[in-house]
Amino acid sequence: MLIIPAIDIKNGRAVRLEQGDMDKETVFSDDPAAVAAHWLEQGARRLHLVDLNGAVAGKPRNESVIKDIVSAVGGKIPIQLGGGIRDLDTVDTWLDAGITRVILGTVALRDPALVREACARHPGRVAVGIDARDGFVAVEGWAEVSQMKAVDLARAFEDAGVAAIIYTDISRDGAMQGPNVEATLALARAVTTPVVLSGGVSSMADLEAVKAAADGVLEGVISGRAVYDGRIDPARAVELLQGAA
Repeated sequence: MLIIPAIDIKNGRAVRLEQGDMDKETVFSDDPAAVAAHWLEQGARRLHLVDLNGAVAGKPRNESVIKDIVSAVGGKIPIQLGGGIRDLDTVDTWLDAGITRVILGTVALRDPALVREACARHPGRVAVGIDARDGFVAVEGWAEVSQMKAVDLARAFEDAGVAAIIYTDISRDGAMQGPNVEATLALARAVTTPVVLSGGVSSMADLEAVKAAADGVLEGVISGRAVYDGRIDPARAVELLQGAA
């Protein structure tokens, strides 16, 4: 199981939002590429990037910053990217630019055929991001909650060749209240696609609880605010989780 530091990018800076609210941000760095290099030095084995402006706009908005991150750490550590990836041209562009794995979120609900085509074109390099509020899928940068249950959307791609599902409980994201392990495990056990937990991981104790409950079930755990403010030490987290499947 991997500990995956998150770098959420808004207006060129590394920030964290509270429950996805674009108006509730904490700025952690004006140099996201330096942040990426730091996590690499701390032993992280994968990075999770989100173009927050892109998620709202429906197309990439922080291209130069993301390319700087790829230049800084690309080839040394896998990078997954979500936010504003809504068509095949954008998928192709990011994968050609050195992103290891793209994450399709809103488009997974709006245009599932595109997800299938992207998976066929780029085997093992397309993940689906499922962001949920009270169990229902949220889209458009979390601004809209659909009538689709998260588990039903996950099941819809069982035969598509999706590399992973990134599951985020919005109510826990950035709130430092602990992850929704129960809901994440329920989703993971309902599908064969690997699942990554995101949202609410706020301490080493949270990671210990996730490992105890999900050893061998989850692919990884994404953490943002907690690795920025020191509540989680990436090096210690790697040591804690590296024995998990």
